[in-house]
Amino acid sequence: MFDRFGFCSVLVPVGSTMYQGFIVMRKFLLIGIVVAAVLHFLLHILIQKWTVAIIPTDSMKEFKTCYNENFRFILNASEIEPFMCGDFRKQSVALGTNRFDLPYGIRKGERYFDLALKNLPHCSLPDEIRNISCKKCVVVGNGGVLRNSTLGKKIDSYDVVIRMNDGPVLGYEEDVGQKTTFRLCYPESIFSDRSHYDPNTTVVLMMFKPHDVKWLSELITRKRVSTYGFWRKPAMNLIYQTHQLRVLNPFILQQVSQNILNFPKNFPKTEKPKHPTTGIIAITLAFHICNEVHVAGFKYNLTSLNSSLHYYGNETMSVMAQNEYHNISAEQIFLNGLVQRREITNLT
Repeated sequence: MFDRFGFCSVLVPVGSTMYQGFIVMRKFLLIGIVVAAVLHFLLHILIQKWTVAIIPTDSMKEFKTCYNENFRFILNASEIEPFMCGDFRKQSVALGTNRFDLPYGIRKGERYFDLALKNLPHCSLPDEIRNISCKKCVVVGNGGVLRNSTLGKKIDSYDVVIRMNDGPVLGYEEDVGQKTTFRLCYPESIFSDRSHYDPNTTVVLMMFKPHDVKWLSELITRKRVSTYGFWRKPAMNLIYQTHQLRVLNPFILQQVSQNILNFPKNFPKTEKPKHPTTGIIAITLAFHICNEVHVAGFKYNLTSLNSSLHYYGNETMSVMAQNEYHNISAEQIFLNGLVQRREITNLT
């Protein structure tokens, strides 16, 4: 018979053989779907186990250590922008650095920060570094322990190599490598000899006093550079391009001084203020931008005053022992704790 839409329909009695066959077929279809789902699940488990089994053990270790959440606990803070930008005033209010004088804040340097930062084209990580998903970094100190270490090739194998001050690579490549991703320095320690220029290096400037910020603004705007207020004559020319320059966020200096080394906010007038070394600042910067951190060249043997202070030059450990502005013992205790807890690896 035909329905009102013109389609032919057949009325099948409920008890007929055709209807019973339809019921049986539906049951078999349902069972088939369930069996297929179970087989798919079991096959997925087997493939997953097989894939894990063929991953080398070293790769598994690297996967586990890639994203190191311990760094956040060490820093006692969430992620921040490691470098200052043109909107530094807004950033400083959020972090509280607007309430402190340099070096752990921005006060007394705002005018020169404005001038310098607006003339720097970049204030973030270079694209080639930011795009690395798991950044394995090494912070290379200037310690004499690097002499005859033959660590050069090992150091150059890291994604990011952080160096400090005027520690040279020319002539020392076998022990310290030649790759430099970041170099931390200040006006008195930045290279001014073009023989040390590296186009692949990003220079991170630490501002310890208003004169430092003024110096940077004068160099960038090509004004006459004043040498007043420096403990040693600063660089009088800039061998790096402006796109290679960054200014370290003073909040990182504050973290090192007060959270890591536990220095007081205000030192007594009878005591010379203590400041972190560039080395410990560089390691803290690495905690902010790296997933895995190794160090080399951070061993200071203060019991042997005639031993080499640096892997270059002739200065001895006696120079460091006489330094009243750093607390080397406190820094060594902190670093040894990191190594013992396997939060960093010491290559030397």
